[in-house]
Amino acid sequence: MTTVLLVDDQALIRMGLRLVIDSEPDLEVVGEASDGAVALDQVAALAPDVVLMDIRMPGVDGIEATRRVVAEHPAVRVLVLTTFDVDEYAFAALRAGASGFLLKSARPEELADAIRTIASGSSVVAPRVVRRMLDLFAPHLPGGDDASPARPDEVAPVLRDLTPRETDVLRAVAEGLSNAEIAEQLVLSTTTVKTHVGNMLAKLGVRDRVQAVILAYESGLVRSQG
Repeated sequence: MTTVLLVDDQALIRMGLRLVIDSEPDLEVVGEASDGAVALDQVAALAPDVVLMDIRMPGVDGIEATRRVVAEHPAVRVLVLTTFDVDEYAFAALRAGASGFLLKSARPEELADAIRTIASGSSVVAPRVVRRMLDLFAPHLPGGDDASPARPDEVAPVLRDLTPRETDVLRAVAEGLSNAEIAEQLVLSTTTVKTHVGNMLAKLGVRDRVQAVILAYESGLVRSQG
């Protein structure tokens, strides 16, 4: 059973989400919160597997709540609800540590599948979408106005534990390539690419490919194309 905490300042939206989630045999809503501050208390008390988080809320908003949930409860994963697929607030939530976002217009089955995906350790947003966000919003990041890629000696210390091949794989992931596309580009087997991706994520201390893409940009390994 995957447990879910609902965080939204509108009671009717929480009611609708609860009806959808509780209709699934493997999903269960264990609590609700109307703002980020209450959500943090609920996460500490209930330890849900997934937090379904609205972004725009009074008081502690969804971005700050996501940042604190991820920092204080590493085992809990956050799925953000948003209105637009390329949105600066959704991007900020991903940077804060959310494992993905879902449009509020998503169908009930998409919501259930997204929760399962998040709970399994994967992300619910394609790296290509993250890259598109970065191309739009990266100018607001430190060094984001520099379009040239960093030289190896300029790369942030967090990347220095990576082998040259793992660095190649991270760069390809940041380009939005799938494992199969990376295998073709680097002339490797898909199994070998999966191994490199796993090692790369572990060394970087990130939970999924989405966070790896953001780190690649913020560290200077890859620059915005925008």
